[in-house]
Amino acid sequence: MRWSAEILRRLAIGLVLLGSVGMMLSMLICFADVIGTNFFDWPVPGTLEITESTMVLIVFGALAFTQEKRGHIRVEILHGYMSARLKSLADLITHFVALVFFVLLTWYSFGELSYSWEIQEATMGTIRFPLYPARALLTAGAVLLVLQLALDVVADFGRTWRGEPPREHAPLPEDSARVS
Repeated sequence: MRWSAEILRRLAIGLVLLGSVGMMLSMLICFADVIGTNFFDWPVPGTLEITESTMVLIVFGALAFTQEKRGHIRVEILHGYMSARLKSLADLITHFVALVFFVLLTWYSFGELSYSWEIQEATMGTIRFPLYPARALLTAGAVLLVLQLALDVVADFGRTWRGEPPREHAPLPEDSARVS
């Protein structure tokens, strides 16, 4: 299971890096559009379409990596009062519900991707921008998250069975600077 977690981590990092490139592209094209529109009365064609497509990559590209780092938001009102076994059980239930939800989302996204590919779906804006690449990236991000959640459910089940506490969440950047 260690090697599969490592492969999944590397794929998640690759998707996060791709999302970072998408974010930079989106920022640059929006900057150029604002400057072009306000100072030269010449907007950049296709800004909306490119920005919409990169948003999918930015969001879904980071989901699996954030889950691997245990960086998703969690409300801990009762969590501090629970025993180690109950904390692991709470994580198990949460990850299992998330797994079911994202399996359904992934299954649905495969159908949307194949339909989009079949009809060569594109935007109706200034520039006809194909939508199936964004749908493929959404599906890839969802698949990676499902795989990460499946690994987490198995690990949480083992921790719950043994009565061990859950794995710690990733430290906040200011916490790690303070510790050093």
